[in-house]
Amino acid sequence: MGQFHALLDHHVPKPTLQQRVDVDEFCGGIPQVPARVPSVRIGRRWVSLLWLAVLALAGLAVVVAVAMQLRTFGWVQHFIADYPGTSPTYAQPVTTGFPAWLRWQHFFNIVFMMFIMRSGLQILADHPRLYLNAGCRPGSEWFRMSHPVPADRTDKSDPPRVWTSKDDAVSLPKWLGIPGLRHSVGLARWWHFGFDLLWLINGVIFYVLLFGTDQWHRLVPQSWTVFPNALSTAIQYASLNFPANEGFAEYNGLQILAYFITVFIAAPLAVVTGLLQAPAVAARLGTGRGPFNRQVARTVHFAVLAWMLIFVVSHVAMVFATGALGNLNHIVLGTASHSYRALVIFAAAAVVVAVLWGIATPLTLRYPRAVQHTGRFMVGWAKAWMERTHPRASYTDNDISPYHWANGRPPSSAEYQRLRADNWADYSLRIAGLVENPTALSYRELLALPKHEQITQHYCIQGWSGVAKWGGVRVRDILDIVRPLPTARWVVFYSFGDGAEPGTGRYYDCHRIEHMREPMALLAYEMNGEPLPEMHGAPLRLRNELELGFKQVKWIAAIEFVESIADVGWGHGGYNEDHEYFGYRMPI
Repeated sequence: MGQFHALLDHHVPKPTLQQRVDVDEFCGGIPQVPARVPSVRIGRRWVSLLWLAVLALAGLAVVVAVAMQLRTFGWVQHFIADYPGTSPTYAQPVTTGFPAWLRWQHFFNIVFMMFIMRSGLQILADHPRLYLNAGCRPGSEWFRMSHPVPADRTDKSDPPRVWTSKDDAVSLPKWLGIPGLRHSVGLARWWHFGFDLLWLINGVIFYVLLFGTDQWHRLVPQSWTVFPNALSTAIQYASLNFPANEGFAEYNGLQILAYFITVFIAAPLAVVTGLLQAPAVAARLGTGRGPFNRQVARTVHFAVLAWMLIFVVSHVAMVFATGALGNLNHIVLGTASHSYRALVIFAAAAVVVAVLWGIATPLTLRYPRAVQHTGRFMVGWAKAWMERTHPRASYTDNDISPYHWANGRPPSSAEYQRLRADNWADYSLRIAGLVENPTALSYRELLALPKHEQITQHYCIQGWSGVAKWGGVRVRDILDIVRPLPTARWVVFYSFGDGAEPGTGRYYDCHRIEHMREPMALLAYEMNGEPLPEMHGAPLRLRNELELGFKQVKWIAAIEFVESIADVGWGHGGYNEDHEYFGYRMPI
């Protein structure tokens, strides 16, 4: 590093891959507040999912009773005779059984999805609310796993402080989430994106082999008769008088529709709605508002998770209820036999899955830096590719969110308090490093530079979002003043604020110099037509519309141009990258 050594605490030793997560100190020693049983809003009332589960069981009992009664009627019996459930009218029987590639992909798929679901729940726990509006106004959510946001938007400290999105995060049991800790979204995302990639590769291979063989007949209905056959199957299952199991050659109507929805609707939706949560995508396509906004995408993403869970539970239950030994021979050995060898292999596979499930969280807490490095190796290239987009999306005054969540605590240093008390009259933005013209710009000089305004969306890593009108100086105008040297590849923004963990120095983050040349890269001193509020970064904060919110450094004290991030802080690209295992590329 160069001129700003004093802004970071170099007495904190740089950790190695052997670094453990200290639960008592992680994320500034944030207390572990367990998630509540999820509840959903129906009208103006909140209903626990436990009550909905009880109602669902009661409803299931009613369905069984009704189905049993229906089967006593002659017209229903004739309907089942005409549409037995399994029929060659909607799909040709498969004569090749279950090939080895299909059986292995079936196993890999469940392993990958296991980690995707667990880490996905951990990510949701960091902002445990789901909305349909882009602004995430407290009280407008339809789903939550925590208490309501305090009515006065403050916490219970003395004196009260603004209720931040970090205050809103909850923890999960370590056997469920990965790693379960409150605000461990950085680690959870590496698991999520890493196994997303493996799942996608597995899925592409599956699609190619599926349509390259006759196996697609199992999953794609070719006639509308699939629907009456599916209804017939549903009545037979509900009446507890199951139809004949002919799954080795062809699935019944209900099975084929369930598989079709899962493979060709739910799975692609998971990918699309995941991408729609990316700031780089929204900044390019303008999806910060309307039916494709991030919060709608989160809701649909969650709906896909719910569908997948229901499908997996139902699928496993029916495997055992409709002839476990035969079904296990189908998917384990690929034969229509009843060999107990299939049961042994299945049991061994179940043990492997259970072991993987059990060690995920302990390994993450024991080797968090290895998780970060492995995730970066697996998906860093994809994030780098997404960063190549050019942000251009802007919105209207009508799109500005009525409420904008905040995060972090304003700086408590005497220097910052003095500057704020003088209304920034003595503030000076120091800019140095690999530049021809190191300089310091006063607040008045910053205001005198050409002003640019943009209405853009803020995308927090926790999941919330908000549209605001930002006013300030384009960073590329600052670059014109200081004239970076050809060796300058990174721009480091240092904050007046300290990091979350006591004694670990100032908050900072690094950005690629190419991003700072974008027309929408901004040093903002206004928000929604007013001077920047203290909670949102006064006197100056960064706007890089390609990246997630934690990289939009607030309370900026200084800027440094460097060749490499390796010697800045602990060398991972920012404070949260150093201490909470985030990634320095955050376009999604």
